[in-house]
Amino acid sequence: MPKVVRYTLLSIRDLLVSAGPFAVLAVALLVMAYLWLDPTPPHKVRLATGPAQSAYDEFGKRYRKALAANGITVELVPSQGSSDNLRLLREGRADLGFVQGGSSEDAPTADGGIESLGSLFVEPVWLFYRDEGHRSLDALTQLQGLRVNVGTPGSGEPALMSKLFQANKVDPSQLKLSQLGQTPATVAFLGGDLDAIVFASAPESLMVQMLLQTPGVKLMDFAQSEAYSRRFPFLTPVVLPRGVVDLARDMPATDLHLVATTTALLTRKETHPALLELFALAARDIHSPAGWFNRAGAFPTMEHSEYPLSREAERTLQGGRPFLQRWLPFWMANVVERMWLALGLIIAILLPISRIVPPLYQFRIRSRVFRWYAQLRDIELQMHEDGADKARLARELEALDERVGRIHVPLSYADELYALRGNIALVRRKVEG
Repeated sequence: MPKVVRYTLLSIRDLLVSAGPFAVLAVALLVMAYLWLDPTPPHKVRLATGPAQSAYDEFGKRYRKALAANGITVELVPSQGSSDNLRLLREGRADLGFVQGGSSEDAPTADGGIESLGSLFVEPVWLFYRDEGHRSLDALTQLQGLRVNVGTPGSGEPALMSKLFQANKVDPSQLKLSQLGQTPATVAFLGGDLDAIVFASAPESLMVQMLLQTPGVKLMDFAQSEAYSRRFPFLTPVVLPRGVVDLARDMPATDLHLVATTTALLTRKETHPALLELFALAARDIHSPAGWFNRAGAFPTMEHSEYPLSREAERTLQGGRPFLQRWLPFWMANVVERMWLALGLIIAILLPISRIVPPLYQFRIRSRVFRWYAQLRDIELQMHEDGADKARLARELEALDERVGRIHVPLSYADELYALRGNIALVRRKVEG
């Protein structure tokens, strides 16, 4: 190996050895920051949806497709509806879930560990009744004595209707209430075994779409929709515009007033922040188009939320897609976004410490030379003693000069090496003189 290359490699080795503790500390801080921030999300997440063919089920499939583009597998957890989804979240059997306002029997503020990613869409209360004798219903008090299905156990409808009945001073014992599933209830309603049926669902629901166009079935007009919204903060007055179902057939024939709950995407606080960001971004794409009851861009929104809003969701809903994610793959942008602050702190810690590396390197190189001065000084002191064996001292000086000649130092420190060899020659002349 050429001497120039060898000396260069030795210099690099000395520099690496000198900077070794600094490098180990930097790596240790990076590892600790990575473990603490946990920037890489899990590749699988559970989303509680609803019954098959429901609006929740349809939206769940859309979220699954959206997150698959970033390598995240969304496991859809079927349920009976909102109340069931809330239970799954509390029990930790789902990471996220669709929950409509008013579904909880308890105050939402007592629901520790549950956060909202924003309100996604409105779910009107669809109260369908059979058109017998050309009757027209516009108040819940008119349901006295009728056979009414108020929703599926585990969904949000029974709890919601209970609150509405109580507000209208309707005694449930004066009604013939049932809680059948959507499909059995619809079959019973169309077969004449039920007089009225209640859904609280987005208009994307197949059952709602079918009943809106079924002859002999009418939709109740909530004439007091504004009053309901003032009594219940989770309710919103909406209008089903004339002809929106079918323009050619003019369905409905008049504007209908409805009350609607606002459905939110809830999550557990333990859910990884990067996943919440991805779901919030997907919500912007899925729920922002115009619908029967909203204009384009109205959803998702931070309004009408009964639960604390997630910080990640708030940032995403306000600012949109993060800058780095517009240009980098999600996993890379996510790591950088979540590590940049930690990197800044690490650099602030390491910068002062890095100043000791050059002096340490200098000390390591110069110590190769200076450590031999102790032996040279000892030989010089022995030379001045009475009866000194100058021949032995000359041999020691020769051996010292030979060892020093094998020392390798960077060229920038060669002057100190040659100064040592000059001093050895000086002492040798004294011994031989």
